[in-house]
Amino acid sequence: MTLAAALAEGRIDTGDTAWLLAATALVLLMTPGLALFYGGMVRTKSVLNMLMMSFVSIALVTVVWLGAGYSLVFGDDIGGGIVGGLEHAGMAGLGPDSVQGTVPTVLFATFQLTFAIITAALISGAVADRAKFGAWLVFVPVWALLVYVPVAHWVWGPGGWILDKLGALDFAGGLPVEITSGASGLALCLVLGPRLGFKKDAMRPHNLPMVMLGAGLLWFGWFGFNAGSALGANGLAAAAFLNTLAAGCTGLLGWLFVEQRRDGHPTTLGAASGAVAGLVAITPSCGSVSLLGALVVGLAAGAVCSYAVSWKFKLNYDDSLDVVGVHLVGGVIGTVLIGLFATEAMTGGAEGLLYGGGLAQLGKQLVAVAAVGTYTFAVTYGIAKLIDKTLGFRASEEQEHTGLDLTVHAETAYDHGVLGHGAPVTASASASASSVPGVPGAKKVSNQA
Repeated sequence: MTLAAALAEGRIDTGDTAWLLAATALVLLMTPGLALFYGGMVRTKSVLNMLMMSFVSIALVTVVWLGAGYSLVFGDDIGGGIVGGLEHAGMAGLGPDSVQGTVPTVLFATFQLTFAIITAALISGAVADRAKFGAWLVFVPVWALLVYVPVAHWVWGPGGWILDKLGALDFAGGLPVEITSGASGLALCLVLGPRLGFKKDAMRPHNLPMVMLGAGLLWFGWFGFNAGSALGANGLAAAAFLNTLAAGCTGLLGWLFVEQRRDGHPTTLGAASGAVAGLVAITPSCGSVSLLGALVVGLAAGAVCSYAVSWKFKLNYDDSLDVVGVHLVGGVIGTVLIGLFATEAMTGGAEGLLYGGGLAQLGKQLVAVAAVGTYTFAVTYGIAKLIDKTLGFRASEEQEHTGLDLTVHAETAYDHGVLGHGAPVTASASASASSVPGVPGAKKVSNQA
């Protein structure tokens, strides 16, 4: 069938297609937004490395997804609800005339690709300042195939056991995106160990305006993430859009309220983190709860996550940029609260405990959270351990102390201090330049934080 024929039959809706094209671009923008968000939260000596870990994830996950990932997630189930087949490996059999619902299949596949990309990039925040870049290049594609792909099939794929057999609800990715990134971040934290100076040195964000800009781009892109998951320009997309805005707002307010009560002052980092926490929690539930439910979900996530980010100091795991405290905890909150606040008007059938649905849906949500969290942590821990034993996953003490920007990328974010191979040196730079260990011929200005 040609594209013109598909349009003539009404199988492709131009409005739905236009909206999904826009939503796909919005979700892709979230990864550069995340790079800025994370980049502002680290110290000056690791900014570029943090940006690179997000941007390289775009390239690595795209290759994996087009090669096999899409087919394994959305191909016909061949494993009893565990994984799809390889009939679309290399995007075989898909062209402009292929249709998924009311949109072109290649567009649907690209939209789903952007989810896989940001999920992998999210994990990098847990091991900021200390992961080998080369090891990250190996970890991302292996993790995408062994963790993201099967979980996404369970939740969204045809015949996936969480969707079809268990009946748990997840509209836009609380399980395959938020809980997998958070549980994976925890596993990497334990494999790599804490940063030098953890719980001793101040490791404050170096650029809070950058953090706020990144949070703003994330919030903007999140409308494509959640409302785009309706896969059409329709009322469900509009409801998910409004729920996303509402939960981001109450998440921000909830975090600031806790900061004011606990610390005596609301912070810009708290505002950014609270908004993200609310957006994380509403991701699985935006298509299942009413506006009132969305307000409660966001508020609960903002308040609880503001406490959860401090657990790393008590439990002694160094989650550098609070992936566990925000994405794992927020994802669990949003996924579980579906069992309380789901409404028939939004789901078309399932109802939460507070709307007369009993305990059944809540139980399904808890089973899904436990299964995805356990599988993700165990497999990610195994992948990280294998890489650590073979290639080494942790940067050397010298690299970590000097900074990965200089020692790995031979660059610096805020000055022109990396000079080598006869490059001219300004008078101000030459006065304070010193050699950079591990970068042949390079020099630096010795003002790294």
